[in-house]
Amino acid sequence: MTLPVIGGDLQRLRRLNALAALSALRAGGPLTLTQLAERADLARATIKVVVKDLMELGWVTQLDPSGGEKGRPARRYRFRAEAGRVLGLDIGAHKVLAVVADLDGDVLHTTREQVTPGHSRAERLAAVDRVVDACLTGSNTPASDVWIAVAGSTGYVDLQGRVVLSRAIQDWAGVPLAGHLGARLRCAVLVENDSRLAALAECRRGVARDTRNLIFLHVGRRAGAAIVLDGVPLRGGGGAAAEIGAHPLFRFGHAGELLGSVPAVAPGTPPDAVAGAVFEAARRRDPDALGAVLRYVKVLALATAAMALTVDPDLVVLGGGFSRSADVLMEPLRGELATMCLRTPELRASVLGDECVAVGAVCHGVEHLSELLFDPESGPLPARPIMV
Repeated sequence: MTLPVIGGDLQRLRRLNALAALSALRAGGPLTLTQLAERADLARATIKVVVKDLMELGWVTQLDPSGGEKGRPARRYRFRAEAGRVLGLDIGAHKVLAVVADLDGDVLHTTREQVTPGHSRAERLAAVDRVVDACLTGSNTPASDVWIAVAGSTGYVDLQGRVVLSRAIQDWAGVPLAGHLGARLRCAVLVENDSRLAALAECRRGVARDTRNLIFLHVGRRAGAAIVLDGVPLRGGGGAAAEIGAHPLFRFGHAGELLGSVPAVAPGTPPDAVAGAVFEAARRRDPDALGAVLRYVKVLALATAAMALTVDPDLVVLGGGFSRSADVLMEPLRGELATMCLRTPELRASVLGDECVAVGAVCHGVEHLSELLFDPESGPLPARPIMV
């Protein structure tokens, strides 16, 4: 016997139907009512009511009928990704990068400014302000349209979004980053470790979209790592998961210190340019450069294998600035891991470049908003700016 659906059960059913339709539109829109009913597994009569509700809430809009079809063209509907904006930030020792994206996570504009490790906290925050303002202006985005900002910061970031420790930026620990951005933007602000955001970007938009368990190696002037298990970046009990570079045994340190100065590198080469010069010399098969690369890879492999033996990933992604030299690093790293791991993970190079952290910040922001606005117990809420 079928029990009647009444009261709260009916309201919950309408919410779930609306969320199913939204999910289908976000995954594969624009769609006709018939297509949407099929994707959401709902009756066509039901989907008409659902779409009407979602249009009133501001989440769905009807497209102009397309011409060129026989008879009356079917109406099509799409998710209003332009209803709000997401701001993603990458704040590091050498650059500040901002991207503005829509609610689907599609990047609309990017702005960057070079900084140095010698910049004071006040100077770096001023650079953040300039980059944010320029990115909003470049994307024609009023600050009031930003619903959430996510900042990726170098260093150990705890579960409350506080920068506890930063070796790359001397006076960055304890910076009130969320408060600073929140006061300027008047929106929700999240702060997260840059490597975890980069790993999330690889899972959602990069080379790891088909992988649920992986290690992300964020290697460049300094190195870090992140672990993703079942599609979710691992944070640990206090946010310090995968901060293996802090261990003396696996201390990554500056790339220049690890690669060393070899005869192939001209005397007086700035420390930041040493790695690139060594990699270029290694491409020419210079024996000293090849030896320096191998020394670096052995250290990197020790740290990677320790994590791999713990979490048994399917994939290791090489990201960060050194991913541009994957042609030099991948083969020796793969060989070293094969001698240390019980099950050697696949190795891939990132294709997201130096925007991976900011892209991951956008992904994190979109998913956070979705959890709030499209909660099965309360959503979908009306499309409007929110404070969290």
